Amino acid sequence: MARFFIDRPIFAWVIAIIIMLAGGLAITQLPVSMYPNIAPPSVIVRATYPGASARVVENSVTQIIEQNMKGLDGLIYISSSSEANGRATISLTFDSSTDPDIAQVQVQNKLQLAMPSLPQAVQRQGLNVSKSRSGFLQIVGIVSTDGSMSRSDIADYVMANVVDPLSRVHGVGTIQVFGSPYAMRIWLDPNKLVAYDLTTADVIAAVQAQNAQVTVGQLGGTPAVEGQQLTATISAQERMQTPEQFSNVIVRSNPDGSVLKLRDVARVELGAETYEFLSRFNGQPAAGMAISLATGANALATAKGVQAALDQLTPFFPPGMKAVVPFDTTPFVRASITEVIKTFAEAMVLVFLVMYLFLQNLRATLIPTIAVPVVLLGTFGVLAVLGYSINMLTMFAMVLAIGLLVDDAIVVVENVERLMSEEGLSPLEATRKSMDQITGALVGVGLVLAAVFVPMAFLGGSTGVIYRQFSATIVSAMALSVLVAIVLTPALCATILTPLKQGEHHGQNAFFRWFNAMFERNSARYRKGVVGMLDRSGRFVAIYAALLVVLGVLFVRLPSAFLPAEDQGSILSQVVAPAGATQQRTMQSIEQVERHFLQDEKAAVASVFAVQGFSFGGGGQNTGAIFVNLKPWDERKSADLRVDAIAGRAMGALMQIKDAMAFAFAPPPVPELGTASGFDFFLKDNAGLGHDALVAARNQFLGMAAQSKLLANVRPNGQEDMPQFHIDVDMQRASTLGLSMSDVNDTLSTAWGGQYIDDFVDRGRVKRVYMQADAPFRMSPDDFKLWSVRNKQGEMVPFTAFATSRWTYGSPRLERYNGVSATEVQGEAAAGVSTGEAMAEVERLVAQLPAGLGVEWTALSYQERQAGSQTPMLYALSLLVVFLCLAALVRELDHPDRRADGRAAWHPGRHARQYAARDAARRLLPGRDADHGRPDQQERHPDHRVCDREPRQGHGAGRGDDACGA
Repeated sequence: MARFFIDRPIFAWVIAIIIMLAGGLAITQLPVSMYPNIAPPSVIVRATYPGASARVVENSVTQIIEQNMKGLDGLIYISSSSEANGRATISLTFDSSTDPDIAQVQVQNKLQLAMPSLPQAVQRQGLNVSKSRSGFLQIVGIVSTDGSMSRSDIADYVMANVVDPLSRVHGVGTIQVFGSPYAMRIWLDPNKLVAYDLTTADVIAAVQAQNAQVTVGQLGGTPAVEGQQLTATISAQERMQTPEQFSNVIVRSNPDGSVLKLRDVARVELGAETYEFLSRFNGQPAAGMAISLATGANALATAKGVQAALDQLTPFFPPGMKAVVPFDTTPFVRASITEVIKTFAEAMVLVFLVMYLFLQNLRATLIPTIAVPVVLLGTFGVLAVLGYSINMLTMFAMVLAIGLLVDDAIVVVENVERLMSEEGLSPLEATRKSMDQITGALVGVGLVLAAVFVPMAFLGGSTGVIYRQFSATIVSAMALSVLVAIVLTPALCATILTPLKQGEHHGQNAFFRWFNAMFERNSARYRKGVVGMLDRSGRFVAIYAALLVVLGVLFVRLPSAFLPAEDQGSILSQVVAPAGATQQRTMQSIEQVERHFLQDEKAAVASVFAVQGFSFGGGGQNTGAIFVNLKPWDERKSADLRVDAIAGRAMGALMQIKDAMAFAFAPPPVPELGTASGFDFFLKDNAGLGHDALVAARNQFLGMAAQSKLLANVRPNGQEDMPQFHIDVDMQRASTLGLSMSDVNDTLSTAWGGQYIDDFVDRGRVKRVYMQADAPFRMSPDDFKLWSVRNKQGEMVPFTAFATSRWTYGSPRLERYNGVSATEVQGEAAAGVSTGEAMAEVERLVAQLPAGLGVEWTALSYQERQAGSQTPMLYALSLLVVFLCLAALVRELDHPDRRADGRAAWHPGRHARQYAARDAARRLLPGRDADHGRPDQQERHPDHRVCDREPRQGHGAGRGDDACGA
């Protein structure tokens, strides 16, 4: 095949240009991210049960959904949480080989089986099933700089005008809004309801009847009478739009003509749909949007699209409103890729200089240099075909491949020059003869190198994703390198190289003569040392065996980690106030965290975005999360301004907060695999010991972890148990009084939890109507006594007649892992300790807990454990495949330097495949062989004698006459 392209160099150039064009187009289409989609695909099911406690949500919603998630293909583990705000979240994580779309469809099908068993309130609210990647790509904040808009005004504007345009940006998965739109809030007064003998059901029925959207029809609609000349749509009652309209809803009409309106028993206002979040940007009221990346999306392109959408929306913002990005993962991605590209360019320059130093001919150096962009661009094309991305792993493989792919072209160029110098052939004839000699060697070397990396592609899990992309990049580059060495490089040699007279060499200037002499002197010393080793083979084999033992011991003791933690330009902080703390009380602690970062760390901090009511361990009035955006890296060059130093100082300062526990930590290397660096596990109640025993065991573990020198910052990723107010309804007494339990339950849920009862239209958008007891009537334990229920006889019966109350203690957030009650714990390795050692310490401490409790690693820690178990198999498989490939090439298993007929195989100077052996040596040892890839100065003859050659001067030194004879 090589002769075909030698005689048709234009054909070779056409193929090279097509490869480059395909790669160039692929670069514009390939996703760009820090790492590939390492995180296994996950599907999240979200449900809402208004007014329900965490225990009720777990028993009525979470467990029912979990029990129906059976038979899902590729399911690894399932985790869930049930919260006191009535929300249930079930996360199903699948094997990395699972198609996320197929997984989502399967989950939706299983969910349909669970729907009939779920409470009607849950079905009415609807269930959400999503497959977007976990972790946040960005947080976009909207703030009113002049204070002209309240937090509710900002949040409503964001929901109405910003969320929808951003959700349409290509690459955006889901958007979580820290705020809520306006809603029509009907705040009931129980005293007035009792005074007028009304129940919550009466008010709801009146609102729904008078806020109905009536469809009437048409005047002159078909079939029309003969001669009808007019048709028109008939409009009647439409949805209400203002608080005044709702205030005038007639709740009761009396026989005397008087009416009782809604404003007589309730307060109506335009308020927020929910009040669970309070957001601040640098201390100012704000609303926020956490944007998650869609599966397989380009992080940089998505962030650019989000910014472009914000730029288009900004001119239409109300005066004083502006958009900010207080948390963004893409600058680190961009900086990481930029640094790899710099390394890439430096490697290119270095390879060119090294080639010129040894080839000592600019034309000869240009030929391998031309092959580099062809191969690299072609590799990008292969990545696009395989569905991979431009990331740290593929770019690192590209950098590594530069030093490997030029070798094939160098072998071709050197052999052509050798034939021109030794035999006086023209470049065309020398190229033809050279390719006849070394084509097989090129293919053989490519196969051996591929054998090293190909086994990596067969590993599973997230570790397999890492190895697979790295392996595919290297192998693709090597395969294209061999192709270019057979197609393009011979054509370039035949057309670019200048003829050499027989015996003529390059490198005749003073520098190259000095370099060749120094190189030959060191080569001679090396050869002499090798001969000495061969004469003492037993001793050196023993030394080699001892080195293997030492390396094995060091490998076993080497600290392990899945991926290294890096300074990503941001810090996360979490605040947990005492159980039962109110929103206002928690915000006071959050303000102390804000002051620390904005004042004490102002040299490193650019902005702070805080969200009260949200945390990575569950929401509630006593929780909060702070996203700290640091200044650019070039402004934080000193060690005390790096993330680990800032987080360390923050932990010391935040420990001084008396009314809350506050933590500061760096984001994890892979956001999709957790919310913090370090380790993450669930402590499982395998024996069904109960919630109290599980919490006690967790606290015991936290105490032991605090004493361990291997662990640091160990914390529960959840919420502590808190007081709960329990209402006991005497069903027998209620039945005797003629009460319906559904009326009793509806009254309680409407009064205390709020109920979505209808819709209304606000500035062209349909929004919700909520009914709930006004704030003064749900602050005290005795307030439940203010409510009454109508019995079958039409009498109003107060709750005190059939219900009592008491205080209990329970968790606002219950967790489960793989269908078993569990609690999540996070932590970090102490300074100088690897995560692998920390995880082993965790398992040792858990083993000391009561029987029936176990540890289950999750997120990043799960993947690290999987990676550790596969590493020995990876090494063994690679060694086996390399040995088999070498055995296939030399045609023997036990004596790779002898052929089956007893003659020496691969003898230097006797067979063209000598270049494969020397090329492999060049890859393993720095520098070059004695004659730039030509026959060595020493040859081992069939009788195992070592022969020395007299070196020549100048280029090609070492091609002297054979001292041992032919």
